[in-house]
Amino acid sequence: MSRRGIAVALAALVLAGCTTSESFVTASSGARVEPGPPTTLRVLAGSELADMRPILDEAAKATGVTVEMTFTGSLEGTQTVAEGRADGVHDALWFSSNRYLATIPEAKQRLAGTARIMGSPVVLGVKDSTARKLGWTGRRVSWSDIAAAAERGGFTFAMTDPAASNTGFSALVAVASALDGTGRVLDTTSIDRVAGRMTGFFSAQRLTAGSSGWLADTFLRRSTGEEPGPPLDGLIGYEASLTTLNRSGKLPEPLDLVYPADGVVSADYPLTLLASADPAARDAHRRLADYLRTPEAQREIVERTARRPGVPDVPMAQGQPDDLVELPFPDSRPAIDALLAAYADRFRRPSRTVYALDVSGSMAGDRMRTLQAALKGLTGTDTSLVGQHCRFRSREEVVLLPFDQDVGAPLAFTIDEQAPQASRDAVRAAVDGLATGGDTAVYDGLVGAFGVLDAATDQDRFTSVVLMTDGESNTGRVAADFTAFLATRRTPTPVFPILFGEAAVDQMKDIAKSTGGEVWDARNGELARAFCQIRGYQ
Repeated sequence: MSRRGIAVALAALVLAGCTTSESFVTASSGARVEPGPPTTLRVLAGSELADMRPILDEAAKATGVTVEMTFTGSLEGTQTVAEGRADGVHDALWFSSNRYLATIPEAKQRLAGTARIMGSPVVLGVKDSTARKLGWTGRRVSWSDIAAAAERGGFTFAMTDPAASNTGFSALVAVASALDGTGRVLDTTSIDRVAGRMTGFFSAQRLTAGSSGWLADTFLRRSTGEEPGPPLDGLIGYEASLTTLNRSGKLPEPLDLVYPADGVVSADYPLTLLASADPAARDAHRRLADYLRTPEAQREIVERTARRPGVPDVPMAQGQPDDLVELPFPDSRPAIDALLAAYADRFRRPSRTVYALDVSGSMAGDRMRTLQAALKGLTGTDTSLVGQHCRFRSREEVVLLPFDQDVGAPLAFTIDEQAPQASRDAVRAAVDGLATGGDTAVYDGLVGAFGVLDAATDQDRFTSVVLMTDGESNTGRVAADFTAFLATRRTPTPVFPILFGEAAVDQMKDIAKSTGGEVWDARNGELARAFCQIRGYQ
Protein backbone atom coordinates (compact mmCIF):
# COMPACT_ATOMS: atom_id res chain seq x y z
CA MET A 1 0.00 0.00 0.00
CA SER A 2 1.28 3.53 -0.77
CA ARG A 3 2.17 5.98 2.01
CA ARG A 4 -0.94 7.99 1.09
CA GLY A 5 -3.05 4.85 1.33
CA ILE A 6 -1.59 3.96 4.71
CA ALA A 7 -2.28 7.50 5.98
CA VAL A 8 -5.86 7.34 4.78
CA ALA A 9 -6.37 3.92 6.33
CA LEU A 10 -4.99 5.06 9.68
CA ALA A 11 -7.12 8.20 9.58
CA ALA A 12 -10.15 6.05 8.88
CA LEU A 13 -9.45 3.99 11.98
CA VAL A 14 -9.04 7.12 14.09
CA LEU A 15 -12.20 8.72 12.80
CA ALA A 16 -14.38 5.63 12.67
CA GLY A 17 -17.52 6.20 14.65
CA CYS A 18 -16.86 9.92 15.11
CA THR A 19 -17.24 11.37 11.61
CA THR A 20 -20.55 13.11 11.51
CA SER A 21 -23.00 13.21 8.65
CA GLU A 22 -23.93 16.76 9.61
CA SER A 23 -23.19 19.42 6.99
CA PHE A 24 -22.29 23.07 7.46
CA VAL A 25 -23.01 26.22 5.47
CA THR A 26 -20.07 28.39 4.35
CA ALA A 27 -20.23 32.09 5.05
CA SER A 28 -18.73 33.02 1.69
CA SER A 29 -20.95 31.13 -0.74
CA GLY A 30 -23.86 29.72 1.22
CA ALA A 31 -22.91 26.24 -0.07
CA ARG A 32 -23.11 23.31 2.29
CA VAL A 33 -19.91 21.67 3.54
CA GLU A 34 -20.39 17.93 3.29
CA PRO A 35 -18.14 15.43 5.10
CA GLY A 36 -15.98 13.24 2.90
CA PRO A 37 -13.68 10.23 3.17
CA PRO A 38 -11.17 10.29 6.06
CA THR A 39 -7.99 11.97 4.78
CA THR A 40 -4.80 13.31 6.35
CA LEU A 41 -3.74 16.72 5.07
CA ARG A 42 -0.02 17.36 5.66
CA VAL A 43 0.47 21.07 6.32
CA LEU A 44 3.72 23.05 6.61
CA ALA A 45 2.77 25.82 9.05
CA GLY A 46 3.93 28.71 11.17
CA SER A 47 4.46 27.75 14.80
CA GLU A 48 1.91 30.29 16.10
CA LEU A 49 -0.84 28.12 14.59
CA ALA A 50 -0.42 25.50 17.31
CA ASP A 51 -3.33 27.22 19.08
CA MET A 52 -5.62 26.13 16.22
CA ARG A 53 -5.42 22.47 17.24
CA PRO A 54 -8.77 22.35 19.13
CA ILE A 55 -10.55 23.93 16.15
CA LEU A 56 -8.83 21.55 13.73
CA ASP A 57 -9.91 18.61 15.88
CA GLU A 58 -13.50 19.78 15.50
CA ALA A 59 -12.92 20.17 11.77
CA ALA A 60 -11.77 16.55 11.58
CA LYS A 61 -15.02 15.37 13.12
CA ALA A 62 -17.08 17.45 10.72
CA THR A 63 -15.16 16.94 7.47
CA GLY A 64 -13.08 13.79 7.82
CA VAL A 65 -9.88 15.83 7.30
CA THR A 66 -7.18 15.30 9.90
CA VAL A 67 -4.51 18.01 9.78
CA GLU A 68 -0.92 16.95 10.39
CA MET A 69 1.09 20.14 10.97
CA THR A 70 4.87 20.50 10.70
CA PHE A 71 6.02 23.82 12.16
CA THR A 72 8.74 25.97 10.61
CA GLY A 73 10.04 29.53 10.56
CA SER A 74 8.97 31.98 7.88
CA LEU A 75 12.23 32.14 5.93
CA GLU A 76 13.06 28.47 6.39
CA GLY A 77 9.59 27.50 5.18
CA THR A 78 9.95 29.75 2.15
CA GLN A 79 13.25 28.12 1.23
CA THR A 80 11.75 24.65 1.66
CA VAL A 81 9.01 25.52 -0.83
CA ALA A 82 11.29 27.32 -3.31
CA GLU A 83 13.71 24.39 -3.45
CA GLY A 84 10.90 21.90 -4.04
CA ARG A 85 11.53 20.08 -0.76
CA ALA A 86 7.89 20.52 0.29
CA ASP A 87 6.64 18.65 -2.79
CA GLY A 88 5.51 15.14 -1.92
CA VAL A 89 6.17 15.74 1.78
CA HIS A 90 3.47 18.34 2.43
CA ASP A 91 0.12 18.94 0.75
CA ALA A 92 -0.48 22.53 1.84
CA LEU A 93 1.06 25.58 3.49
CA TRP A 94 -0.36 27.68 6.28
CA PHE A 95 1.85 30.66 6.94
CA SER A 96 0.82 34.01 8.33
CA SER A 97 1.29 35.45 4.85
CA ASN A 98 2.33 34.40 1.34
CA ARG A 99 3.64 37.84 0.41
CA TYR A 100 7.34 36.93 0.52
CA LEU A 101 6.71 33.60 -1.19
CA ALA A 102 5.01 35.43 -4.02
CA THR A 103 8.17 37.45 -4.77
CA ILE A 104 10.21 34.28 -5.45
CA PRO A 105 9.32 32.68 -8.82
CA GLU A 106 10.59 29.23 -7.76
CA ALA A 107 8.21 29.31 -4.78
CA LYS A 108 5.25 31.02 -6.42
CA GLN A 109 5.04 28.42 -9.20
CA ARG A 110 4.57 25.68 -6.59
CA LEU A 111 1.45 27.27 -5.09
CA ALA A 112 -2.10 26.42 -6.13
CA GLY A 113 -5.39 27.62 -4.60
CA THR A 114 -5.59 29.61 -1.38
CA ALA A 115 -8.33 30.45 1.10
CA ARG A 116 -8.05 33.29 3.59
CA ILE A 117 -9.01 31.91 6.99
CA MET A 118 -8.44 34.72 9.49
CA GLY A 119 -6.29 37.79 10.17
CA SER A 120 -4.31 39.67 12.79
CA PRO A 121 -2.45 43.00 12.54
CA VAL A 122 1.00 43.43 14.05
CA VAL A 123 0.82 46.12 16.75
CA LEU A 124 2.67 47.39 19.80
CA GLY A 125 1.63 46.38 23.28
CA VAL A 126 2.94 48.57 26.12
CA LYS A 127 2.43 48.35 29.83
CA ASP A 128 -0.49 50.44 31.00
CA SER A 129 1.80 52.54 33.23
CA THR A 130 4.14 53.18 30.30
CA ALA A 131 1.25 54.23 28.04
CA ARG A 132 0.09 56.69 30.68
CA LYS A 133 3.61 58.06 31.17
CA LEU A 134 3.99 58.62 27.43
CA GLY A 135 0.55 60.23 27.12
CA TRP A 136 -0.73 57.53 24.76
CA THR A 137 -3.79 56.51 26.77
CA GLY A 138 -7.06 57.20 25.01
CA ARG A 139 -5.60 58.57 21.78
CA ARG A 140 -4.25 57.22 18.52
CA VAL A 141 -0.52 57.68 18.09
CA SER A 142 1.58 57.24 14.96
CA TRP A 143 4.70 55.22 14.26
CA SER A 144 6.46 58.59 14.15
CA ASP A 145 5.33 59.26 17.74
CA ILE A 146 6.45 55.79 18.78
CA ALA A 147 9.85 56.19 17.07
CA ALA A 148 10.42 59.55 18.74
CA ALA A 149 9.65 58.09 22.18
CA ALA A 150 11.95 55.15 21.51
CA GLU A 151 14.82 57.36 20.38
CA ARG A 152 14.67 59.56 23.46
CA GLY A 153 14.66 56.50 25.76
CA GLY A 154 11.00 56.72 26.73
CA PHE A 155 10.42 52.97 26.64
CA THR A 156 12.01 49.63 25.75
CA PHE A 157 10.51 46.83 23.71
CA ALA A 158 10.94 43.28 22.47
CA MET A 159 10.52 42.19 18.83
CA THR A 160 11.30 39.06 16.86
CA ASP A 161 14.09 38.96 14.28
CA PRO A 162 12.58 40.01 10.91
CA ALA A 163 14.66 37.40 9.06
CA ALA A 164 13.27 34.59 11.21
CA SER A 165 9.70 35.60 12.03
CA ASN A 166 6.86 37.25 10.14
CA THR A 167 5.93 39.29 13.22
CA GLY A 168 9.23 41.12 13.24
CA PHE A 169 9.28 41.54 9.48
CA SER A 170 5.74 42.95 9.40
CA ALA A 171 6.69 45.45 12.08
CA LEU A 172 9.84 46.39 10.18
CA VAL A 173 7.83 47.02 7.01
CA ALA A 174 5.17 49.00 8.89
CA VAL A 175 7.63 51.29 10.69
CA ALA A 176 9.72 51.95 7.56
CA SER A 177 6.66 52.57 5.36
CA ALA A 178 5.02 54.87 7.90
CA LEU A 179 8.18 56.89 8.54
CA ASP A 180 8.73 57.22 4.79
CA GLY A 181 5.26 58.75 4.59
CA THR A 182 4.93 58.66 0.80
CA GLY A 183 2.26 55.95 0.68
CA ARG A 184 4.35 54.10 -1.91
CA VAL A 185 5.84 50.62 -1.74
CA LEU A 186 9.29 50.60 -0.13
CA ASP A 187 12.36 50.52 -2.34
CA THR A 188 16.08 50.94 -1.68
CA THR A 189 15.85 54.75 -1.95
CA SER A 190 13.09 55.02 0.64
CA ILE A 191 14.94 52.60 2.95
CA ASP A 192 18.00 54.86 2.87
CA ARG A 193 15.79 57.91 3.41
CA VAL A 194 14.41 56.63 6.74
CA ALA A 195 17.64 55.00 7.98
CA GLY A 196 18.35 57.58 10.70
CA ARG A 197 14.90 57.42 12.25
CA MET A 198 14.81 53.62 11.98
CA THR A 199 18.08 53.45 13.93
CA GLY A 200 16.55 55.68 16.59
CA PHE A 201 13.48 53.46 16.82
CA PHE A 202 15.45 50.25 17.19
CA SER A 203 17.75 51.76 19.81
CA ALA A 204 14.93 50.88 22.25
CA GLN A 205 14.82 47.19 21.28
CA ARG A 206 16.21 45.19 24.19
CA LEU A 207 15.17 41.62 23.35
CA THR A 208 15.12 39.68 20.10
CA ALA A 209 14.07 36.13 19.23
CA GLY A 210 13.46 33.84 16.31
CA SER A 211 10.03 32.84 17.60
CA SER A 212 7.09 35.02 18.61
CA GLY A 213 6.01 32.38 21.15
CA TRP A 214 9.42 32.34 22.86
CA LEU A 215 9.50 36.14 22.86
CA ALA A 216 6.09 36.42 24.53
CA ASP A 217 6.99 33.77 27.12
CA THR A 218 10.26 35.53 27.94
CA PHE A 219 8.52 38.90 28.16
CA LEU A 220 6.06 37.39 30.64
CA ARG A 221 8.74 35.69 32.75
CA ARG A 222 10.78 38.88 32.93
CA SER A 223 7.68 40.85 33.88
CA THR A 224 6.99 38.50 36.78
CA GLY A 225 10.65 38.21 37.84
CA GLU A 226 10.74 34.48 37.08
CA GLU A 227 13.63 34.97 34.65
CA PRO A 228 16.82 37.02 34.88
CA GLY A 229 16.89 40.23 32.91
CA PRO A 230 15.37 43.69 33.21
CA PRO A 231 11.61 43.95 32.60
CA LEU A 232 10.58 45.42 29.27
CA ASP A 233 8.01 48.14 28.67
CA GLY A 234 6.55 46.82 25.44
CA LEU A 235 6.19 43.93 23.05
CA ILE A 236 5.60 44.02 19.29
CA GLY A 237 3.42 41.13 18.18
CA TYR A 238 0.20 39.99 16.62
CA GLU A 239 -2.89 41.63 18.07
CA ALA A 240 -4.17 38.11 18.76
CA SER A 241 -1.05 37.10 20.73
CA LEU A 242 -1.05 40.26 22.82
CA THR A 243 -4.77 39.93 23.53
CA THR A 244 -4.27 36.31 24.58
CA LEU A 245 -1.41 37.37 26.87
CA ASN A 246 -3.69 39.94 28.51
CA ARG A 247 -6.49 37.40 28.84
CA SER A 248 -4.16 34.99 30.66
CA GLY A 249 -4.14 37.26 33.71
CA LYS A 250 -0.47 36.42 34.31
CA LEU A 251 0.98 39.86 33.61
CA PRO A 252 1.52 42.12 36.65
CA GLU A 253 -0.15 44.87 34.64
CA PRO A 254 -2.03 44.62 31.34
CA LEU A 255 -0.69 45.71 27.99
CA ASP A 256 -2.33 48.63 26.21
CA LEU A 257 -2.54 47.77 22.51
CA VAL A 258 -1.31 50.65 20.36
CA TYR A 259 -2.77 50.74 16.85
CA PRO A 260 -0.64 53.27 14.94
CA ALA A 261 -2.80 55.79 13.13
CA ASP A 262 -0.54 55.73 10.07
CA GLY A 263 -1.00 52.03 9.47
CA VAL A 264 -0.18 48.41 10.18
CA VAL A 265 0.80 45.26 8.31
CA SER A 266 -1.51 42.31 8.95
CA ALA A 267 -1.25 38.56 8.69
CA ASP A 268 -4.01 37.01 6.56
CA TYR A 269 -3.26 33.30 7.14
CA PRO A 270 -3.99 31.86 3.67
CA LEU A 271 -4.45 28.08 3.72
CA THR A 272 -2.57 27.32 0.50
CA LEU A 273 -2.61 24.16 -1.57
CA LEU A 274 0.67 23.02 -3.10
CA ALA A 275 0.57 22.35 -6.82
CA SER A 276 2.13 18.93 -6.17
CA ALA A 277 -0.82 17.77 -4.01
CA ASP A 278 -2.70 14.71 -5.24
CA PRO A 279 -6.49 14.67 -5.86
CA ALA A 280 -7.27 13.35 -2.37
CA ALA A 281 -5.30 16.19 -0.76
CA ARG A 282 -6.94 18.75 -3.04
CA ASP A 283 -10.36 17.58 -1.99
CA ALA A 284 -9.31 17.59 1.68
CA HIS A 285 -7.97 21.14 1.34
CA ARG A 286 -11.29 22.27 -0.13
CA ARG A 287 -13.35 20.60 2.60
CA LEU A 288 -11.14 21.96 5.39
CA ALA A 289 -11.07 25.51 4.00
CA ASP A 290 -14.84 25.51 3.50
CA TYR A 291 -15.40 24.33 7.06
CA LEU A 292 -13.00 26.87 8.58
CA ARG A 293 -14.84 29.66 6.76
CA THR A 294 -18.26 28.69 8.13
CA PRO A 295 -19.77 31.18 10.60
CA GLU A 296 -19.57 28.56 13.36
CA ALA A 297 -15.86 27.94 12.85
CA GLN A 298 -15.11 31.64 12.37
CA ARG A 299 -16.79 32.53 15.66
CA GLU A 300 -14.77 29.79 17.35
CA ILE A 301 -11.53 31.19 15.87
CA VAL A 302 -12.37 34.68 17.14
CA GLU A 303 -13.28 33.41 20.61
CA ARG A 304 -10.40 30.97 21.07
CA THR A 305 -7.50 32.78 19.37
CA ALA A 306 -8.55 36.48 19.27
CA ARG A 307 -7.75 36.55 15.55
CA ARG A 308 -10.04 38.49 13.24
CA PRO A 309 -12.55 36.64 11.08
CA GLY A 310 -11.60 35.88 7.50
CA VAL A 311 -15.14 36.29 6.17
CA PRO A 312 -17.66 39.16 6.36
CA ASP A 313 -20.63 39.25 8.72
CA VAL A 314 -18.79 37.52 11.59
CA PRO A 315 -18.02 40.06 14.34
CA MET A 316 -14.51 40.70 15.61
CA ALA A 317 -13.53 40.33 19.25
CA GLN A 318 -14.73 43.11 21.51
CA GLY A 319 -12.46 46.14 21.53
CA GLN A 320 -10.72 45.47 18.21
CA PRO A 321 -10.87 48.62 16.04
CA ASP A 322 -12.18 48.24 12.50
CA ASP A 323 -10.65 51.36 10.99
CA LEU A 324 -7.02 50.28 10.61
CA VAL A 325 -4.96 51.48 7.66
CA GLU A 326 -3.14 48.66 5.86
CA LEU A 327 0.32 49.75 4.72
CA PRO A 328 1.76 48.60 1.37
CA PHE A 329 4.01 45.56 1.41
CA PRO A 330 7.23 45.45 -0.67
CA ASP A 331 6.46 43.73 -3.97
CA SER A 332 9.93 42.57 -5.00
CA ARG A 333 12.53 40.32 -3.46
CA PRO A 334 15.37 42.88 -3.92
CA ALA A 335 13.42 45.42 -1.86
CA ILE A 336 12.67 42.86 0.86
CA ASP A 337 16.27 41.66 0.99
CA ALA A 338 17.51 45.27 1.13
CA LEU A 339 15.21 46.02 4.06
CA LEU A 340 16.32 42.90 5.95
CA ALA A 341 19.98 43.73 5.29
CA ALA A 342 19.49 47.32 6.45
CA TYR A 343 17.92 46.13 9.69
CA ALA A 344 20.70 43.63 10.37
CA ASP A 345 23.65 45.80 9.36
CA ARG A 346 22.49 49.36 10.17
CA PHE A 347 19.22 49.78 12.09
CA ARG A 348 19.41 47.40 15.02
CA ARG A 349 21.78 47.52 17.96
CA PRO A 350 24.83 45.37 17.19
CA SER A 351 25.45 42.14 19.06
CA ARG A 352 28.35 40.56 20.88
CA THR A 353 28.32 36.77 21.03
CA VAL A 354 30.82 34.45 22.65
CA TYR A 355 30.94 30.98 21.12
CA ALA A 356 32.15 28.69 23.93
CA LEU A 357 33.38 25.71 21.92
CA ASP A 358 34.20 22.29 23.35
CA VAL A 359 37.47 21.18 21.71
CA SER A 360 38.13 18.24 24.05
CA GLY A 361 39.49 14.95 22.74
CA SER A 362 36.02 13.54 22.02
CA MET A 363 35.52 16.27 19.41
CA ALA A 364 38.39 15.01 17.24
CA GLY A 365 37.77 13.88 13.67
CA ASP A 366 34.32 14.11 12.10
CA ARG A 367 32.82 16.02 15.00
CA MET A 368 35.33 18.83 14.74
CA ARG A 369 34.92 18.94 10.97
CA THR A 370 31.13 19.19 11.44
CA LEU A 371 31.57 22.01 13.96
CA GLN A 372 33.93 23.88 11.66
CA ALA A 373 31.59 23.53 8.68
CA ALA A 374 28.63 24.79 10.74
CA LEU A 375 30.49 27.85 12.00
CA LYS A 376 31.91 28.64 8.57
CA GLY A 377 28.33 28.71 7.25
CA LEU A 378 27.90 31.90 9.30
CA THR A 379 30.86 33.53 7.54
CA GLY A 380 29.15 33.74 4.16
CA THR A 381 29.82 30.31 2.68
CA ASP A 382 26.12 29.39 2.92
CA THR A 383 24.52 31.33 0.06
CA SER A 384 21.05 29.79 0.39
CA LEU A 385 18.01 31.96 1.08
CA VAL A 386 18.24 31.18 4.80
CA GLY A 387 22.03 31.19 4.90
CA GLN A 388 22.27 34.74 3.55
CA HIS A 389 20.42 36.02 6.61
CA CYS A 390 22.39 33.85 9.08
CA ARG A 391 25.76 35.39 8.23
CA PHE A 392 27.61 37.50 10.77
CA ARG A 393 26.31 41.08 10.57
CA SER A 394 28.17 44.35 10.10
CA ARG A 395 29.29 45.85 13.46
CA GLU A 396 28.78 42.49 15.20
CA GLU A 397 31.45 41.24 17.59
CA VAL A 398 32.16 37.52 17.34
CA VAL A 399 34.32 35.82 19.96
CA LEU A 400 35.52 32.23 19.65
CA LEU A 401 36.42 30.76 23.04
CA PRO A 402 37.72 27.18 22.80
CA PHE A 403 37.91 25.09 25.94
CA ASP A 404 38.91 21.57 27.01
CA GLN A 405 40.10 21.09 30.58
CA ASP A 406 41.48 24.62 30.25
CA VAL A 407 39.92 27.74 28.78
CA GLY A 408 41.77 29.00 25.72
CA ALA A 409 42.52 32.57 24.73
CA PRO A 410 39.50 34.36 23.24
CA LEU A 411 39.67 35.10 19.51
CA ALA A 412 37.68 38.29 18.95
CA PHE A 413 36.55 39.77 15.63
CA THR A 414 34.42 42.83 14.84
CA ILE A 415 32.67 42.63 11.47
CA ASP A 416 33.79 45.75 9.64
CA GLU A 417 31.02 47.97 8.23
CA GLN A 418 32.97 48.86 5.10
CA ALA A 419 34.51 45.44 4.39
CA PRO A 420 32.35 42.87 6.19
CA GLN A 421 33.38 39.86 4.13
CA ALA A 422 37.07 40.36 4.91
CA SER A 423 36.16 40.19 8.61
CA ARG A 424 34.08 37.06 8.06
CA ASP A 425 37.01 35.49 6.22
CA ALA A 426 39.19 36.14 9.27
CA VAL A 427 36.63 34.33 11.48
CA ARG A 428 36.64 31.42 9.03
CA ALA A 429 40.43 31.16 9.20
CA ALA A 430 40.31 31.06 12.99
CA VAL A 431 37.65 28.32 12.88
CA ASP A 432 39.92 26.25 10.63
CA GLY A 433 42.64 26.55 13.25
CA LEU A 434 40.67 24.93 16.09
CA ALA A 435 42.50 21.90 17.53
CA THR A 436 41.25 19.14 19.84
CA GLY A 437 42.51 17.39 22.99
CA GLY A 438 41.94 17.05 26.73
CA ASP A 439 38.92 16.79 29.03
CA THR A 440 35.71 18.86 29.22
CA ALA A 441 35.34 21.80 31.63
CA VAL A 442 31.97 23.18 30.56
CA TYR A 443 31.39 25.46 33.54
CA ASP A 444 34.92 26.89 33.37
CA GLY A 445 34.27 27.65 29.70
CA LEU A 446 31.06 29.48 30.58
CA VAL A 447 32.70 31.53 33.34
CA GLY A 448 35.38 32.45 30.82
CA ALA A 449 32.73 33.49 28.29
CA PHE A 450 31.03 35.77 30.81
CA GLY A 451 34.43 37.24 31.67
CA VAL A 452 34.91 38.23 28.03
CA LEU A 453 31.50 39.93 27.97
CA ASP A 454 32.06 41.75 31.26
CA ALA A 455 35.45 43.07 30.15
CA ALA A 456 34.06 44.76 27.03
CA THR A 457 34.00 48.55 27.09
CA ASP A 458 31.02 48.91 24.73
CA GLN A 459 28.03 47.51 26.61
CA ASP A 460 25.24 48.86 24.36
CA ARG A 461 24.85 45.56 22.51
CA PHE A 462 22.72 42.44 22.44
CA THR A 463 24.84 39.86 24.26
CA SER A 464 24.65 36.08 24.36
CA VAL A 465 26.73 32.95 24.78
CA VAL A 466 26.43 29.94 22.49
CA LEU A 467 27.69 26.77 24.17
CA MET A 468 28.57 23.80 21.94
CA THR A 469 29.62 20.59 23.66
CA ASP A 470 29.42 16.89 22.85
CA GLY A 471 29.74 15.57 26.39
CA GLU A 472 29.31 16.07 30.11
CA SER A 473 31.45 18.44 32.15
CA ASN A 474 34.01 16.18 33.83
CA THR A 475 36.57 18.54 35.30
CA GLY A 476 36.87 22.02 36.80
CA ARG A 477 33.89 23.87 38.25
CA VAL A 478 30.66 21.99 38.97
CA ALA A 479 27.02 23.10 38.61
CA ALA A 480 26.84 24.52 42.14
CA ASP A 481 29.90 26.67 41.48
CA PHE A 482 28.29 28.04 38.31
CA THR A 483 25.04 28.82 40.16
CA ALA A 484 27.01 30.75 42.80
CA PHE A 485 28.89 32.60 40.05
CA LEU A 486 25.65 33.67 38.34
CA ALA A 487 24.41 35.16 41.60
CA THR A 488 27.36 37.60 41.53
CA ARG A 489 26.62 38.93 38.03
CA ARG A 490 24.76 42.21 37.71
CA THR A 491 23.92 41.86 34.02
CA PRO A 492 22.27 38.58 32.98
CA THR A 493 23.22 37.06 29.64
CA PRO A 494 21.34 34.19 27.99
CA VAL A 495 23.21 31.00 27.18
CA PHE A 496 22.07 28.89 24.23
CA PRO A 497 23.51 25.38 24.66
CA ILE A 498 23.59 23.10 21.61
CA LEU A 499 23.23 19.38 22.27
CA PHE A 500 25.70 17.40 20.19
CA GLY A 501 27.01 13.86 20.45
CA GLU A 502 26.64 12.67 24.04
CA ALA A 503 25.97 16.09 25.55
CA ALA A 504 24.43 15.94 29.04
CA VAL A 505 20.82 16.99 28.45
CA ASP A 506 19.97 17.85 32.06
CA GLN A 507 23.12 19.94 32.48
CA MET A 508 22.36 21.89 29.33
CA LYS A 509 18.73 22.47 30.30
CA ASP A 510 19.77 23.77 33.71
CA ILE A 511 22.30 26.14 32.14
CA ALA A 512 19.71 27.52 29.71
CA LYS A 513 17.03 27.93 32.39
CA SER A 514 19.32 29.67 34.86
CA THR A 515 20.47 32.23 32.28
CA GLY A 516 17.23 32.84 30.36
CA GLY A 517 18.41 30.97 27.26
CA GLU A 518 17.16 27.97 25.32
CA VAL A 519 18.50 24.51 24.43
CA TRP A 520 18.98 23.50 20.79
CA ASP A 521 19.19 19.84 19.84
CA ALA A 522 21.66 18.97 17.07
CA ARG A 523 22.12 15.32 17.99
CA ASN A 524 20.42 14.43 14.71
CA GLY A 525 23.41 15.94 12.92
CA GLU A 526 21.84 19.30 12.01
CA LEU A 527 24.48 21.41 13.74
CA ALA A 528 24.57 24.06 10.99
CA ARG A 529 20.79 24.50 11.26
CA ALA A 530 21.03 24.97 15.05
CA PHE A 531 23.73 27.65 14.72
CA CYS A 532 21.64 29.41 12.07
CA GLN A 533 18.40 29.32 14.07
CA ILE A 534 20.11 30.73 17.16
CA ARG A 535 21.01 33.79 15.10
CA GLY A 536 17.45 35.03 15.56
CA TYR A 537 18.10 35.33 19.30
CA GLN A 538 21.39 37.25 19.06
